[in-house]
Amino acid sequence: MKGLFKSKPRTPVEMVQLLHELLLFVLGNTEPRDKKRAEKIAELDKLLLDIRTVLFGDGQMEPNAESCAQLTKEFFQKDTFRLLINCLPSLDSGARQNATHVIANLQRQKVNSKVIASEYLGNNLDIMDTLLPGYEDDDIAWTYGSILRECIRHQNVAKYVLESDHMKKFFKYLQNPNFDIASDVQATFKELLTRHKSTVAEFLSANYDWFFHEYNTKLLQSESYITRRHAVKLLGDMLLERSNSAVMVRYVTSVEHMRIMMNLLRDSNKTIKLDTFHVFKLFVANQNKPPEIISVLVTNRSKLLRFLGEFNIDKGDDRFEADKCQIIKEIAALQQPTDRPCQDLHSF
Repeated sequence: MKGLFKSKPRTPVEMVQLLHELLLFVLGNTEPRDKKRAEKIAELDKLLLDIRTVLFGDGQMEPNAESCAQLTKEFFQKDTFRLLINCLPSLDSGARQNATHVIANLQRQKVNSKVIASEYLGNNLDIMDTLLPGYEDDDIAWTYGSILRECIRHQNVAKYVLESDHMKKFFKYLQNPNFDIASDVQATFKELLTRHKSTVAEFLSANYDWFFHEYNTKLLQSESYITRRHAVKLLGDMLLERSNSAVMVRYVTSVEHMRIMMNLLRDSNKTIKLDTFHVFKLFVANQNKPPEIISVLVTNRSKLLRFLGEFNIDKGDDRFEADKCQIIKEIAALQQPTDRPCQDLHSF
């Protein structure tokens, strides 16, 4: 007889409706010692786990496609996504983790063959104005960072972030003394600058001066070798991307940029040296080198050839060796431009 009075499981739609009500209550009641608030948060924690189970399955049964679609549709129709983002700081670490998994899954769920998260976020881009400053709060940074990377999978969201004032703040966030948070920021920064090729190319072309000034001074010349390592690797990825060819041509005609690369070739970290080499070779391989670039290369030729001759990597790499030989050949063949004063880079 006991089983007859068992409560009926909530439908996916009912789950979201209850989640919406709980989130509204928690956001409206900010008194941390309130007993009812604590009870609602505990209920919210359990509900998030149930919703996660609907979306991911329970380990024994696969998620039901129709249930996932119903849940996703209700989630975005009622603006529950925004409420959950706003409520995350009030949740404990376990509930935040479940919420992050739910949000990540919802970004990819299809309703009638359509990823409705993209349209929702496109109409609610101000949600990024909540997520991005999360990097200023060490307690919530990882959670918001993980969600950010899921959101910028959508091109309309990435474009908004790239064109916003938040982009300039990344250069501050990347300096976070907390290694884990700085690494999370770096992962988001890289995603923004590599995922959507055409959008990134437009951003770099339109924001070339301030972006590379910040990039050079705050990242490539940072005192942190980890920051330098990530920065030079990402720079190489950006410049070697075909869609960024116009930006690359502009970058490799700057003596100042080459000076930074030549200094990084002397870095004590082997990984930084190798990644720098892949950027430096672009300056040398450029068939339309400005006279000032040629002058610096010729004046520092003996130092560069000696360095390159001794520069080896631990594992044999035929491509690296071929590139190195070509760069040595190019530098050796250069002639000092007429009426051009020597420009010795003493730091190399």
